[in-house]
Amino acid sequence: MRNLLIFVFTFCSLLAYGQNETNSTIERKGFVFGFGVDLGVLRINKKNQEVPFDEAQGGGSFPNLKLGWMVNDRLAVIAMYSGMGYEYQGKDRSFDAFMPSVQYWVKDRWWVNAGAGLAMDFPAFYEDNIEDEEWNFGGAVAFSTGYELVQKKNFALDLQTQLQMGWTNLDNGKEREAVLLSIGLGFNWY
Repeated sequence: MRNLLIFVFTFCSLLAYGQNETNSTIERKGFVFGFGVDLGVLRINKKNQEVPFDEAQGGGSFPNLKLGWMVNDRLAVIAMYSGMGYEYQGKDRSFDAFMPSVQYWVKDRWWVNAGAGLAMDFPAFYEDNIEDEEWNFGGAVAFSTGYELVQKKNFALDLQTQLQMGWTNLDNGKEREAVLLSIGLGFNWY
């Protein structure tokens, strides 16, 4: 995984070096679509338990989706879907969230995003007997920021990071809480 991170940062650095900061030709207007490929760390625990649910787990997060509309050239209203898989009792699960959010470009290439919405904790779709597994729902909040390394007319490649926190209600009346920190590449069309 270390080699993959080194490759990603080297690739992004080379792309950024080849760009001319003063000659941006990007046109942000209308429909917005994007997805991200991230690496991250997920920490999950059960609230009101003496012992944590699990240690932090690292892994990939794909796809992190964005779908929305540009209000003006610096502000977008977006629906986001993001999360990450984890292992619990020998089976794969996913802690994801669907969140309406607002994204704002502070500078020509630097943006910030904040949102809140529905958290979901469910078995991975490829696991056997998923109908016997718990499907839990709750709330989530997220903050992310990114820097556009490459800007073309209607496309941007960015280096992005996200902090996502969520909780879901379990069948036994307790809560499952999650914190996800990720970094990766975002591919965006305007």
